[in-house]
Amino acid sequence: RNLKKAIIGFAYVTIGLFLFVLGLEEGIFPIGEVMAKQLTAPEFVDSILERTPEWQDYYWVYIFAAVIGFSTTIAEPSLIIVSIKAKEISGGAIGFWGLRLAVAVGVAISIALGAFRIITGTPLHYYIIAGYLVVMIQTLFAPKWLVPLAYDSGGVTTSTVTVPLVTALGLGLASNVPGRSALIDGFGLIALASLFPMITVMGYAQLSHILDKNRLKNSKSERT
Repeated sequence: RNLKKAIIGFAYVTIGLFLFVLGLEEGIFPIGEVMAKQLTAPEFVDSILERTPEWQDYYWVYIFAAVIGFSTTIAEPSLIIVSIKAKEISGGAIGFWGLRLAVAVGVAISIALGAFRIITGTPLHYYIIAGYLVVMIQTLFAPKWLVPLAYDSGGVTTSTVTVPLVTALGLGLASNVPGRSALIDGFGLIALASLFPMITVMGYAQLSHILDKNRLKNSKSERT
């Protein structure tokens, strides 16, 4: 009986993955390319420009990238599960919405910054090295019980919902921005999307810790 269920389950997974990949190829990636093409079109960037657009002329791209990063992360099933479990295990010390919003803000910043990197053509490793230096410094000062969760937060964001849309956006931008290569510049958004949630989650915890200390200090001073 268990073998039969396992075979049926494996068949469902195989069919589901096949349909998922088919949906990516037929729907998500073309949509990403169309969105990037429209956002980077000269008539959309600035219809009165009589010159090659500069990086600041693509501000709508940065806003759109941040919105895509935030919305896809909030809807990410793996992040929802981790947030529920984190709240249960911590006894409410880690808020369900607090963790989700902290991660989503991190992804939004990372995708907007990644779009900026593609448009300007700056090397990816500058952002990666600087980001991990910040993570290492934060690790020294963040609450020790939160550090593993912050590290895991980078992984749960790059899952079913986020990866296809972000990848499509990156490849679409690199294919349509003049002077950019889809192979060299189109990838790397996922790396940034995995990095920045660690920064924002630890920053959220550090800020909450400071606010709690100030609140406790104020309550003690009021009693005295």
